[in-house]
Amino acid sequence: MHHNALLDATDLLCPEPVMMLHVEMRKIAAKDVLKVIATDPSTTRDIPKFCQFLGHTLLKQQQDEDVYCYWIEKKQV
Repeated sequence: MHHNALLDATDLLCPEPVMMLHVEMRKIAAKDVLKVIATDPSTTRDIPKFCQFLGHTLLKQQQDEDVYCYWIEKKQV
């Protein structure tokens, strides 16, 4: 899936992936897509809640063994 930016949060534990996600979302333009790669299983709960709370769109969520990928579209301002 297409993305404009990438956040590699592998080997980081809660709350670091979501904290880094917050910083990266501020850097990209509205409607851009950020791909997040993580290995912390808590991201399966935290990242969808992050998107819902802040109004971003979680376009896709995928798991391949112990690696979790998310494609998040930044909300229109």
